[in-house]
Amino acid sequence: MELFADPMFLLYFLPAALFVGLAAWLGAKLKRRLTAALFGPKAYAKLTAGLRPVTWRRGALFLLAVFFLFLALAGPQWGTEVIEAQGTFAQTVIAVDVSASMRARDLKPDRLDNAKSMLRMLVSNLKDERVGIIAFTSQAYVQCPITTDEDALTYFINSLKPDMLPVPGTSLAAPVSLAARMLAKYPGHKALILLTDGEDHSPDELKAAQETALKNGIRIIAIGIGTKEGTLIPARTDASGKILEYKKDKEGKTVVSKLDEKTLLELAQATGGAYIAYTTPAQVAAKVEAAVKGLDRTASRTASRAIYKNRYAFPLTLAMLCLAGYLLWPRGRRPAAEAGEKEPQKR
Repeated sequence: MELFADPMFLLYFLPAALFVGLAAWLGAKLKRRLTAALFGPKAYAKLTAGLRPVTWRRGALFLLAVFFLFLALAGPQWGTEVIEAQGTFAQTVIAVDVSASMRARDLKPDRLDNAKSMLRMLVSNLKDERVGIIAFTSQAYVQCPITTDEDALTYFINSLKPDMLPVPGTSLAAPVSLAARMLAKYPGHKALILLTDGEDHSPDELKAAQETALKNGIRIIAIGIGTKEGTLIPARTDASGKILEYKKDKEGKTVVSKLDEKTLLELAQATGGAYIAYTTPAQVAAKVEAAVKGLDRTASRTASRAIYKNRYAFPLTLAMLCLAGYLLWPRGRRPAAEAGEKEPQKR
């Protein structure tokens, strides 16, 4: 526990106290000079002979008022309270293809590394979005639940790897269905950012996926990653990354993976979304950010956390009481017997 929210103010009190003392000393010195010049060295003493002298206690009250003021600024804190932050957010799910074809190196260093670079930029810019992450091949799995935690999203993006799921192949319908379940509890329009090379081994399921997206108010923003010419898919590499073997199909033929823009374009258009051809991470992130603008927002609790209670009111009250005591300290006139003494005390 930290006893003070901003303990530096306690150090600031020391020069403040010195300044107050110096100002009082210079003020008294200046007053003596002015009264001596105006009334003579003894006239002022005679004029104030019947007043009570200013005691050190009055000065101590002013100094205590300054001390308690700086103590309040330091923010003494003890005890805890739980606060809940609220915000309004749009809902977005990112689905990333992690099939073997994402190892293809028609984009350097490979397709998936480019996708991860773009997604890291994207989640850092989506401050008003609740985002979830899906990894998919022929089946889809929740990689990160819908959240506003940028650190968690970045962690799960970095953990994406080709063939990380135990099932091969690619199905575009699988992530759409899973995203619909994740977003079902949120009203209004939501978005699914589908990042893939577009190769679909289950094209007969696409029609059902489009209907699912439309029914749940999901706009699909499809990002095609790869080249139309395509390239071979590394199947085995050495420690330095040199390709030792390429992926082959069941008949023993070397597989060439190509970007299927037609499928992705149809899927995006059918759901009122957009298709974006991959260029560079920064350019694609900017286009996606623009594409998700206008989504419906819902109020949501972002986080609950315990904080220390700031007890500044206690020293601030003491400062006001000391200042009031200083200002109201009685001066008045001395009793008649006391006023007849030889010499009045100096102010």
